[in-house]
Amino acid sequence: MDETPTWRPGSLTGNSELCFSFGVIADIQYADLEDGYNFWGSRRRYYRHSLNLLQSAVDEWNKEDSQIEFVLQLGDIIDGFNAQHKTSESALRRVMNKFKKLRIPIHHTWGNHELYNFTRDYLTQSELNSKSLEDQIFLGSAASGQDSPGATAEEHYYAYHFSPVPKFRFILLDAYDLSILGRDKSTQKYQDSLKLLKEKNPNENLNSPTGLAEPQFVEFNGGFSQAQLDWFNEVLTFSDTNQEKVVVVSHIPVHPGSTESVCLAWNYKDALSVIHSHQCVVCFLAGHLHDGGYYLDSHGVHHLTLEGIVETPPESHAFGTIHVYDDKLVLKGRGRIPDKVMYYTG
Repeated sequence: MDETPTWRPGSLTGNSELCFSFGVIADIQYADLEDGYNFWGSRRRYYRHSLNLLQSAVDEWNKEDSQIEFVLQLGDIIDGFNAQHKTSESALRRVMNKFKKLRIPIHHTWGNHELYNFTRDYLTQSELNSKSLEDQIFLGSAASGQDSPGATAEEHYYAYHFSPVPKFRFILLDAYDLSILGRDKSTQKYQDSLKLLKEKNPNENLNSPTGLAEPQFVEFNGGFSQAQLDWFNEVLTFSDTNQEKVVVVSHIPVHPGSTESVCLAWNYKDALSVIHSHQCVVCFLAGHLHDGGYYLDSHGVHHLTLEGIVETPPESHAFGTIHVYDDKLVLKGRGRIPDKVMYYTG
């Protein structure tokens, strides 16, 4: 690739005017369990302590001087082990009770662990559906959330957009729109997703990337339907026309420079193609890779993957506040998340 990972140094504030701020946190994966390890047995996971780290993040956001408009929760809010222990609902309730101490809106992204614990129909009816915060604007032919007029509720995708202040827009994408997780096996999307996954991954264990030419085709990842990509394209066209700056949000990263190949969205190239066909996108925020990552691509889009709470030791932290200026985004990280200045290049 001809892209070089770089970012311009500078003071965290500079002389430009602060427009607004928002909080970011990823991969809390709470469970009332003793510490464990990741899928490969290489990283310690602090399931029970993640709730304490969330509480301290909420406390910090509540104390911050600058006006925080909202918080982005980037997915995997509780761990999949809760499903095995039949504690999914109680674990989610504990986490949501911490979030309720915030006096600002919270936008929720769905990750693989949400879908280990709940069906998509359940999530749609739950507090993790924050789509009611969506901006109502006419975009044309692509109906948000529907692949066809006859699609069932379980076949819809969960994606929306909002504008906290004029000239800035956020778009939340559903990276498990194509997935075998959480969908009824009778739906067309489940059948199509299973067919695609097995075509790309011949392994008996569909979570294993061993020998794959495209390692992202594992069960714990997912992708974007063409209908969602069409809708995404329409929102970006609207933002181009209205000279907005756009931050895109997804649980799964879409650029190989910002994550490991096994943690990319299935059809990440399709999502990147849509993004790069527009001028308005300045940043792509994701979770999923608990080590975090960053990349500035050749189109000037900052790809920021947040470190995960669940693999953060009790003496550290992993959340941040992003301050939005007219010429840059400034991440003020806590603990494992470093500060970063991300200038708009367009």
